[in-house]
This record gives sequence, structure tokens and C-alpha cells, in this order.
Amino acid sequence: MPLSSHRQFDLALAFAAESVEQTMDRLLPSGDEGEARLFEAMRYSSLGGGKRLRAFFVLASATLFKVGAHSALRTASAIEFVHAYSLIHDDLPAMDDDDLRRGKPSCHKQFDEATAILAGDALQALAFEVLAHEDTHGDPAVRATLVAELARAAGAHGMVGGQMLDLLAESQGGEERSIGAITRLQRLKTGALISFSCSAGAVLGKASDPMRAALSAFAHDLGLAFQITDDLLDVEGNAVELGKTPGKDAAAGKATFVSILGVERAHAQAVLLARQASAHLDSFGGAADLLRQATDFVVARRT
Repeated sequence: MPLSSHRQFDLALAFAAESVEQTMDRLLPSGDEGEARLFEAMRYSSLGGGKRLRAFFVLASATLFKVGAHSALRTASAIEFVHAYSLIHDDLPAMDDDDLRRGKPSCHKQFDEATAILAGDALQALAFEVLAHEDTHGDPAVRATLVAELARAAGAHGMVGGQMLDLLAESQGGEERSIGAITRLQRLKTGALISFSCSAGAVLGKASDPMRAALSAFAHDLGLAFQITDDLLDVEGNAVELGKTPGKDAAAGKATFVSILGVERAHAQAVLLARQASAHLDSFGGAADLLRQATDFVVARRT
């Protein structure tokens, strides 16, 4: 049953999560050799939790271009491996220092800091190994594009660069950060990987530049709406719902969309961005209905 057979977002998201989880399980290493502890930490941190929203975006965008499920699932798994690696490192004492992730002990608490670092490193490497393999796509040029674009989204000009800006913002004092600076920080830290997830289906399907541009614009606005909602949840959420510790941004003195805009304006801005994101999909007609529903989910979620 393809993702496109689902009309309701919650069912489609659950289907995507289950499908990519099965694929990730097959791709992750296992065994009882000397590296078994590393394998266990990789599996602990990447399986059995999370909304798999990035994976959903890959699968949903792939349906727009009739991409085969096998290719889409491998690509979605690679992105989830990168996301899992980023969460492992983000929770470390040197970063956000969080003991809880997805309702269970963070990787460095369940294992130890050294093992957590290595598990994150290995998950990142596995992501690119998966994308580079011929099973992901028969065209080497497509595989090369996927590798290059994920590397950029995850590296110094994307997620890692955004994390550096976040650390600098905390050390320099959040009150001096402008809305433009926060927007750029989050576009890199959170938005870059979401943007790649939304455009990956177009890469796999060798879509035209205008179609890729429409998905990139959709991802840009949706990524900001996602982060504003995250900032709101850090203020309004609780540990049971979130599966992680709330209130850490304010405690650390970080500037966020909420600290600059206030709760009411932040809610309004997230809704506006979600509407703008949905409008970018007009050229795809009804085929993009699941992606449109995702914009509502992003701003209404409680986790």
C-alpha cells in the first residue's frame, strides 16, 4: 500500500513512520562482535520513537513524482539517521545537556558520553553510505546529488552551522539577538534538514526546476513554522507530552521566537507561515493534499 493511498494525515504519518522504521531496522548494523555496544547505541537512539516527520516529507514529496517506494524509504532512512545523530550530539553536556529524549534517557545517559559520540558519528556515516548505494537509485548522478545536498543541509552551511550560531547566541546573551538573526539561525539548524526532506522526492524523480523551487519555498516557510512551534512548546509544554525537558531555552537565556515576539504573536506568525507554505503547493493540485495537511499538524502539535 503506497503512502498516496492514505487521505488522512494522521494515518499517512503513522504509515510513513512504520514503513521507514522497518527500513531503518534492516539498514542498521547488529551483531555480537566487539562493536556490539556501538551497534546497540545506534539502534537505541534511532529506532522506536519520534514522529518521523522528515521521513514523511520524503515519502510525500516522492509520491508527487511517482518515485518507487524502495528508493524513497532508503532516502527517508538516511535523513532519519542524520536527525538521530544530531539529537545524540545535541543532548550531550557540551551542547544542550539534556538527560531525556523521546521519553527515555538520552544516549549518553543510557550508555556513556564516548559511546554516544561514536554512535552519532556512525549514524551520520551510515546515512551517506545508504544514499551512495545503487539500491537507492539506479542513476549515479541522482545519488551524487542526494549525497551533496544532504551534506550541505547537515554541515557547516546547514544544521551544524546553525548549532554553532545557537551556542554563540547563548554565550553572548539572548537579549541582543534580532528576529532576523534568530530566523537565520533556525533556517540553518532546523530548516535545512526539513528543506532537504521536502525536496528529496523531487531529486529522486528528476523533477523540473520550478517544481523543486515550489517545494523548497514550501519547506522554507514550514521549517520556520515548525521551529516557532517548538519554541512555543518549550514554554507551554510539559515533559510527559514532549518527551524531553521543557523550559530549557528560557533557563539558558536563549533568544527564541517566543522571547522576541511573545506567545500570542508567535502563535500568529506560525499560523501565517503554515498558510504561506500551503500556498506554495498550488501547482501540484490535489496530489499535494497530504503535504498541505502537514502544515496544519506542524502548528497544532503538542510534541
